[in-house]
Amino acid sequence: MAKTKQAKSPSFYPADDVKKPLKRTIEHKQTKLRASIAPGQVLILLAGHFKGKRVVFIKQLASGLLLVAGPYGVNGVPIKRVNQRYVIATSEKVDVSKVDAKKFDDAYFKKPAKDRTRKSEEEFFKVDTSKKELPASYIADNQAVDAALSAAISATPYMKEYLSTLFTLRSGDKPHMMKF
Repeated sequence: MAKTKQAKSPSFYPADDVKKPLKRTIEHKQTKLRASIAPGQVLILLAGHFKGKRVVFIKQLASGLLLVAGPYGVNGVPIKRVNQRYVIATSEKVDVSKVDAKKFDDAYFKKPAKDRTRKSEEEFFKVDTSKKELPASYIADNQAVDAALSAAISATPYMKEYLSTLFTLRSGDKPHMMKF
């Protein structure tokens, strides 16, 4: 009788509860714009460097963020993106039909990539004293939007003064009773 070679049993048996990756069927939809916010609406910023400032809403970007402008000449707020959670909508409106906002999207506000190359010890501890300049195109775009907005703002009496004042609450003020 010839010896037949038996198949070796495997030394590893997979567990019954091996996790399998789930198929992701999530489709990201654009954030719904709050009903009280419409293009030209004056908003109050609640957080960040410009908190308390009144700004004009221009449009909603693809990411769901709001594109707002001060305008810079009136209250010092440049064109920026803001989450709608951090604004209060007021009842005031400005005509923004003449503002050209086609070039503003989320890619416009993306910061340039940092240089991630390995630095020597001297370069690592070197203090960078140079002042970072804003791109000339950003400043020109800001001025173009400011010009279009300031014409609409000057058409409404007291709107320039309204936009330049800070929103503040004092003791005794009841924000839930206020009509913005």
